[in-house]
Amino acid sequence: MTHVFHRNPKLAMPTADYGDGPYIFDTAGKRYLNAGDAAVSCLGHSNGIVAEAMKRQIDKIAFAHSGAFTNQPMEDLADFLVERAPGDLDRVYFISGGSEAVESALKLARQYFLEKGESSRNRFISRRQSYHGNTIGALAAGGNQWRREPFTPLLMPVDLISPCYDYRGREEGESEWDYGQRVANELEASLLAQGPENVCAFICEPVVGATLGAVTAVPGYFKRIREICDTYGVLFIADEVMCGMGRTGTLFAIDQEEVVPDILVTAKGLGGGFQPIGAMLASKQIFETIVGGSGFFQHGHTYMGHPVSCSASLAVHHYIEENNLLENVVRRGRQIREGLEARLGNNPFVGDIRGRGLFIGVELVADRLTKEPLDPSLKTHVKLKQAAMAGGLMCYPMGGTIDGRIGDHALIVPPFIIDDSHVEEIVDTFGSAVESVTQNVKAA
Repeated sequence: MTHVFHRNPKLAMPTADYGDGPYIFDTAGKRYLNAGDAAVSCLGHSNGIVAEAMKRQIDKIAFAHSGAFTNQPMEDLADFLVERAPGDLDRVYFISGGSEAVESALKLARQYFLEKGESSRNRFISRRQSYHGNTIGALAAGGNQWRREPFTPLLMPVDLISPCYDYRGREEGESEWDYGQRVANELEASLLAQGPENVCAFICEPVVGATLGAVTAVPGYFKRIREICDTYGVLFIADEVMCGMGRTGTLFAIDQEEVVPDILVTAKGLGGGFQPIGAMLASKQIFETIVGGSGFFQHGHTYMGHPVSCSASLAVHHYIEENNLLENVVRRGRQIREGLEARLGNNPFVGDIRGRGLFIGVELVADRLTKEPLDPSLKTHVKLKQAAMAGGLMCYPMGGTIDGRIGDHALIVPPFIIDDSHVEEIVDTFGSAVESVTQNVKAA
């Protein structure tokens, strides 16, 4: 019997006992290769250097409220991030996770325009099939219909435009470039329909994570998005909670699009799972507008800038740099995709294998030639997770890929420390799981 209110109380889960590198062991002694914990554990589960950094900080001081004190780990981590951040992202606001980071970004965007005397700007634009968090503001800003639906009456109105989803969105005969420009121009159409003077910001994921499954934009898409935001004075918020902090092969995912957002949010891989932490990076202009106006950001959380969390995060990313792990992300990601293509590329139920770095998505279909989705009543994504776990592999499957109801995909997001043997294990176990759950399927 448990008194824990688990996220799925009907699901009987194994109990995690200890970790060793990229593996988790349960109390029954079963081993699982972690390629599916929501892109958090970038260094696996047994890094002694990070643990020692946390212990040193706990021995000094575990907590000091940020309303009264700063602390050195927070200062050092901010310096580390700003030195590597794109453009003029100049200030870092630390909180406890991704949803808090997005809430902070939405509120900062609103306050920025209030400080500028543009009080009519109170709306946001996002994309369908996006995900920005589970708190009320973040949920409103996202396009994950399954998560949104029960709470729709509580959500602020947000206009949702098309994602840049080349696999399903590009029309026959349309070039990648023309497709990207077409869907990017939906942002301009939305702005003109609402009145640009009423919109604070556009928010999107540089590489879409949980809801679409590692979908990258086509070349030129983000440059057009940046151009539209600049034309109408709208802020661009890049949500890198899942895809950032090295997951795609660069520290910041947006770097590969050659544009600079006004606000960037990150979490998950920021702390590598050693402690809860998230961050919002804001441009120098936004920061100076706040300081030169009311003088303070009207927002805050109890555990922001937590010294142990910041010391853990700094140790994680020093370790990544010192061991050239971003090179390993690119190399192993390429190996996994090539392995999956060899194993599943001709499988009639595998429609697309995509992603960047160690952020890899596999979309399952009823017919790979027509792209017909699977019957959602089969809950293939649920069965895929069960089959993979039975084989000793954690992956991250989701349903509702296409419209929140139909479509199945899985993310593969292993730690940055994996080697050849882990690549082989991931490809073999995931391939077997896909084959076992697609034996008796039908179209939607």
